[in-house]
Amino acid sequence: MLYAPPIDWDQIQTVLLDMDGTLLDLHFDNYFWQEYLPACWAEQQGMDLAQAHAILRPRFRDLEGTLAWYCLDFWTRELELDLLALKDDIQHKIRLRPHADVLLERLRDLGKQCVLVTNAHEAVLDYKLARTDLGRYFEILYTAHAFGEPKESARFWQLLENHLGFDRRHTLLIDDNQQVLKTAREYGIGHLLGIARPDSQQPPRSGTEFAVIEDFRDLFGASVVERPAEDEITHPVPEP
Repeated sequence: MLYAPPIDWDQIQTVLLDMDGTLLDLHFDNYFWQEYLPACWAEQQGMDLAQAHAILRPRFRDLEGTLAWYCLDFWTRELELDLLALKDDIQHKIRLRPHADVLLERLRDLGKQCVLVTNAHEAVLDYKLARTDLGRYFEILYTAHAFGEPKESARFWQLLENHLGFDRRHTLLIDDNQQVLKTAREYGIGHLLGIARPDSQQPPRSGTEFAVIEDFRDLFGASVVERPAEDEITHPVPEP
């Protein structure tokens, strides 16, 4: 795996930041879609969990990368469940990734245009902003639903550029989604970074195509925050 070196921030004017898996721990979403939601749907349908997984997994897989996959309204209709109410049951799992606040504060200090760009549905974005401190770091927040195209689509980046007016050569995108990074590269975004460990309960990803970052402080070299010695680092303990 190729870890990203410190960035030459003189070359960056705009920083586009993903939300889930980049600034927020993806464990909340993985647990919700892979475990909690299927269990609730199985109970509603009067079937066992294995049956629910056998039905839902292909439906999820077929829609990955489309706007429908990220659409709260779509899945609420399809599954006849109140998804936001279900998210309330596990909202304690919504948390910032380590040192995301350091990244955002440093970008603000550097005077960079910092923009949140997410595939999340508007209601989900509002829901998570209400439960984190993310909103205070951004003056501009975009959801793909406002453009009618997911970030996996080149059309999304054209619409975003038309609306925001960024310079592709001097723009940095940080996103945990490899397909989104590929599309952004094809569109001409000059600086791209992935995330080594989007889900705190999973091991670092392997075989990623793009340079990745695990600790956001590393993007600034040694000038921002002194990292603790290894014996002082607390590692996440998997939940039962």
